[in-house]
Formats: sequence, structure tokens, C-alpha cells
Amino acid sequence: MKKWLRIFFAIAFIAAGLNHFRDPGFYLPLIPDYFPWPETINYLSGLAEVVLGALFLFSRWRTVAGWGIIALLIAFIPAHIHMIQLGGCLQPDLCFPVWFFWLRLVPGQFLLIAAAWWLSRGE
Repeated sequence: MKKWLRIFFAIAFIAAGLNHFRDPGFYLPLIPDYFPWPETINYLSGLAEVVLGALFLFSRWRTVAGWGIIALLIAFIPAHIHMIQLGGCLQPDLCFPVWFFWLRLVPGQFLLIAAAWWLSRGE
């Protein structure tokens, strides 16, 4: 079971990372205004998700990838807080309920962090 969860986890990160390149306009509003170079941040975070997700598939690199994913998830916390502050609207015509971003932040990010840690351990 853990093997299949690892594969799903890795594919989810790879797919999310590729989406940063396919649809950058979705991610740019998530980046708080106080961060410089939002386009660069978008592409680097997408690349990191793809690379870490791929490395997660190999037992030799799984622990390193797990810690990298944890660091990335922590780095994404300001984006979730930013969306809560904006009332859940990515664009004027693309809004989500604020509770969605609260769920993404607590418990969402913490569950993903715990999953990355657990799935990166053992065979």
C-alpha cells in the first residue's frame, strides 16, 4: 500500500509542477506581492515540484526528495496566507471560498508535510 501511495504522491507533485509551466497565470496571483520576480518564483517552484516528485520515485533519493518536498510545502505557506488575506480571489472572475484556503493551510499543508515525511521513510 505504501508503495502505491508513494507513486501517487510523486505523480501528484510532478503533475502540479508541470502545471506551473502549462498555466502560469493560475499560479502568479498566489505569489504574495512582497516577493520579487513572481514569474521566476513560479517556474522555479514548478521545476522543484517536478524534480522532487521524480526523485521521490527512486529509493536512493527518496529521503532527500522527501525533505525537499517538506521545505517546498513550508515555502508555500505564505501563498496560502496571501489567498486568505485576498478573500480567496485569484482573479476577479476566479474566486474560491476563504475556508478552502484555510483547509489548504490547516490541516492541508501539515498533512502533506506529514505524508512526505512518512512516505520518504523505509521501503
